Amino acid sequence: MVTGEDLYNVMCAMVPLYFAMLVAYGSVKCCKMFTPEQCSGINRFVAVFAVPVLSFHFISLNNPYQMDTKFILADTIAKLFVLFILSIWATFFANSSLDWLITLFSVATLPNTLVMGIPLLQAMYGDFTESLMVQLVVLQCIIWYTVLLFLLEYRAAKHLIKTEFPGNKAASITKFELDGDVISLYGQSAPLQTLSETDETGRIKVRIRRSTSSAPGESTSSITNGITPTRLSNLSNADIFSINTPLNFLDHANASPRLSGYASTDAYSLQPTPRASNVNESEICGTPVVGRSPVGGGRGLRGNSPVVEGGRVVWESSEKWRGEERQGCKDITMSDKEISFRDSLKVSMAGEAMDPKDQISSNQKMPYAFVMLRLILIVVGRKLSRNPNTYSSLLGLLWSLIAFKWNIEMPSLIKSSIKIISDAGLGMAMFSLGLFMALQPRIIACGTKKATMGMAIRFLFGPLVMSLSSIAIGLRGKKLHTAIVQAALPQGIVPFVFAREYGLHPDILSTGAGKHSAPAALSKSKSSRYLKPRGELLRCSGRPPLHTTLLG
Repeated sequence: MVTGEDLYNVMCAMVPLYFAMLVAYGSVKCCKMFTPEQCSGINRFVAVFAVPVLSFHFISLNNPYQMDTKFILADTIAKLFVLFILSIWATFFANSSLDWLITLFSVATLPNTLVMGIPLLQAMYGDFTESLMVQLVVLQCIIWYTVLLFLLEYRAAKHLIKTEFPGNKAASITKFELDGDVISLYGQSAPLQTLSETDETGRIKVRIRRSTSSAPGESTSSITNGITPTRLSNLSNADIFSINTPLNFLDHANASPRLSGYASTDAYSLQPTPRASNVNESEICGTPVVGRSPVGGGRGLRGNSPVVEGGRVVWESSEKWRGEERQGCKDITMSDKEISFRDSLKVSMAGEAMDPKDQISSNQKMPYAFVMLRLILIVVGRKLSRNPNTYSSLLGLLWSLIAFKWNIEMPSLIKSSIKIISDAGLGMAMFSLGLFMALQPRIIACGTKKATMGMAIRFLFGPLVMSLSSIAIGLRGKKLHTAIVQAALPQGIVPFVFAREYGLHPDILSTGAGKHSAPAALSKSKSSRYLKPRGELLRCSGRPPLHTTLLG
């Protein structure tokens, strides 16, 4: 039976965290105190300063020479087992995919250990749990987030190669070269270009660089009032013009395109999802021409295009421009060349024959494993080198190794400076989560079905695997309870950040990071009661076993 004291201790740890989150949520949703741009700035502070300093603070105070080997081994075995099961599923089952492998691995094994685990488990089981949680934080930051990043970049590399080198051509690639400003192979946020060179033996060397469309252009003095500059489409390299663009502006060759709405690389940004491109997916013919926009129901006038030599595409709303009626037709044809936006989107239409490129992709070959490995390791290394959490974790571990080896105290001046920011880190992390929740159009962004699936994996499958590995290793008593409860913590924030940056099910991860917290808080104090002191998964006093009670 859960006593009133147990419940009060849990609430003392949880209510302050949720108070910060609810204040942020209300300040945006009800009071409109912050704009999305201001929320992004707050979140940037949390990502760059507050959370890294908080990590350094906890890690530097932990004695690495007294780490609990069994506890760490149980956590490692549980994560490896989940990854192994998901890998088998993704390899041998037709309805599986690498995308879902990455998402399910994140949901099942990467909880919010730093922000919620430390205060909650301290209230439940005592101060010794802080050291255990810090050990898991170190492993997460240095090992498991790196593994997650590796999988995401591998997915991005496969997509890039399938797009640029379809069929058997990719098997001849022997080397990849990356420009210094390429920090990710996911080209949605920063478009990429590939330049290939084939030698006499048929071996291909590929250079990957950022697309010129993602680089800021120079402003043109000839753009005057009433003229909207061109921007590069998110889906093709066609120029997109606004209705405010005069016809004579279409012949202006030196107009600078502005960046696409997807060009932001702020991984922790709270900006709303960029708007859908108004590129037409419907039928496209004839000259000088017009296609229908799915956004405004309007028509577009065609001139010259940077994609197809001698052509350009312009979209406008259904309204007349300065009283001038635009005539439309279904197709856009430019001499003997045809633009197909449908091909850019890879959308299969009903009754439409399979595109030859799609047939080639079904027999897609990949470069040799060591070529892919070298490419991904370079990109992951660059990504980690720009992540403040990487430095805070390594520096904290390095300081703790030195301090506890030779009994060196951190100078009070430095210690107090770090403590000021780290004290703000815990509350600001929850505050930024509340800001993100308030900016979402729906409370459950991914839908009820996916949210239920995520909760089942988060609170049932993950803790069940952790309990089995912990018992197999030999954990008993409060350490076993701690291992299982930490596995049932809400979703970590960093996996959501990666999911948003790489466009991989961010709705599921965001729901797990915020909305799963409430049932988690109610289930923590109950779940450990169904374990006997030796930690066996047995029925106790007629109560159901552990794996049926973690949801409260």
